[in-house]
Amino acid sequence: MSRESKQHKNDPQYKEAKNQGYRARSAFKLFEIQRRFNLFKRAFYILDIGSAPGSWLQVSKKMAEENLEKYNDSYYHRDHYKILGIDTKKISPIEHVETIKMDITDPSSKQVILKHFNGKKLDLILSDASINKSGNKFSDQARQVHLCEKILAFSELLKENGTMLIKVFQGADFDKFFHRMKRRFFTVRSYKPQASNKKSNEIYLIGLKKR
Repeated sequence: MSRESKQHKNDPQYKEAKNQGYRARSAFKLFEIQRRFNLFKRAFYILDIGSAPGSWLQVSKKMAEENLEKYNDSYYHRDHYKILGIDTKKISPIEHVETIKMDITDPSSKQVILKHFNGKKLDLILSDASINKSGNKFSDQARQVHLCEKILAFSELLKENGTMLIKVFQGADFDKFFHRMKRRFFTVRSYKPQASNKKSNEIYLIGLKKR
């Protein structure tokens, strides 16, 4: 086991995530963002991009199941939920959640997603997807933004007023991407969860109320 792997497994938040039944500490990031921005409000159709090992899928399932009870009214309600996780890595099964091993940059991925949701609009798109870092923070940041631009294109699958959460890296191209998101959403907020590694340059952009 590498030194980095040992440090990861000894991380208190990793241990706590495991104790609570979550596959990774990243579950705590999503819970923290949810408390701040209420992403999952009336979210029943959810797409999670870059979802391995599946902790965000676990959180999404928990929130969607709660929504079935919480929002049982005449405003906007479904009697079921659909959650799809996509990653280039295989994801261990989660009951009532579908996962697909696929590269989201593949041109066919949009049709796969549409088929899963029967052509219906999504309530929420999550992306914790990340490039494989090379160690060069400048090129890595540019590559991550390029990936994020590909993912942002999927915002067209969202319903009106839908929500998107996407992980970006801070750096030279961050502001440009932030403004691209503002063209798609009425409100865009940036947020770095306390559960994030303090040394990491990752930051999350939350697009609220799709135009």
